[in-house]
Amino acid sequence: MRKTPAVLALIGLATLAPSTPAQTQEIYKFSKEIVVGGEGGWDYLSIDAPAHRLYVAHATKVVVIDTQAGKVVGEVPDTPGVHGFEAVPVLGRGFSSNGRENKVSIVDLKTLKLIQKVDTGENPDGILYEPSKKEIWTFNGRGKSSTVIDAQTGKVVATVPLEGKPEAAAADSKAGKIFVNMEDLNSIKVIDIATHKVTATWPIAPGEAATGMAFDPVTHRLFIGCDNKLMLMIDSTTGKIVYSVPAGEGVDANAFDPVTKYAFASAGESGTVTVAHEDSASLLKVVQTLKTKQGARTMTLDPLTHTIYLATTDYEPRPAGSKERPKAVAGTFRVLVYTMTK
Repeated sequence: MRKTPAVLALIGLATLAPSTPAQTQEIYKFSKEIVVGGEGGWDYLSIDAPAHRLYVAHATKVVVIDTQAGKVVGEVPDTPGVHGFEAVPVLGRGFSSNGRENKVSIVDLKTLKLIQKVDTGENPDGILYEPSKKEIWTFNGRGKSSTVIDAQTGKVVATVPLEGKPEAAAADSKAGKIFVNMEDLNSIKVIDIATHKVTATWPIAPGEAATGMAFDPVTHRLFIGCDNKLMLMIDSTTGKIVYSVPAGEGVDANAFDPVTKYAFASAGESGTVTVAHEDSASLLKVVQTLKTKQGARTMTLDPLTHTIYLATTDYEPRPAGSKERPKAVAGTFRVLVYTMTK
């Protein structure tokens, strides 16, 4: 995911949906903070819910948190510029996308020890496990491609050209498709899982620079967060934009809860999470604008407890009129935990 989201003007979808004001319900509330500390940037969070393990990509390592104890219990070191981590319990393996060394680290989930490293395209960012073929897909930002790896052998089986900068992705294994946001092309690429070929390109206008993506396989709906303060609901069978709702500034991650039917868009610039309910396959309704912290742009959902987790740090005050990015306060990196109120 991008490190410094741009702030663009909100563009309405007048023909599809009115601009929906944020509601005042308290669906989610702040629960606690999990102190991590350390220096450097961060990116994706991911979760292995049955094992109560939260994985946080942080600078040159992946921090492992016990969600029941609420504390750090381990780390995967030597992952330079790590963007994401995908745990695959059925294989006993975990996979990290190491952006600065153009590799994936494969580790043993029990010991967190390195099994091997695999070369990818330049700057692997998003990472995804596709279970039907037991493959790991990386989405390479500067490489403008996806690297497909056999998760059992660690061998590269395909490189998929994508023409632009890919971001988050989602898999519909039943339909045999992978969907990936193309941030600089304002579109979604559809990839055939069996052939590793791009089969369609869907424009997302009036959405722009989408990063986060989540998926409801029941209604065949994609939820994508756009940098011009929109969350779109898209038909994954046709590419048609079905509905849109406003989101915060600097939206960077999305999640979907298949039980509650809530869709989430986290925004780091505004320090908010938009919580919207999928009332039907044609209606998405904002029910809460959850206040978080500035910089809390990446997020993951525990589908068993319905808890959401975001990462952030404190920032030094920025001088009046300054356009420079605020500096992080050393040692304040942490995970914010939000739970449902009922």
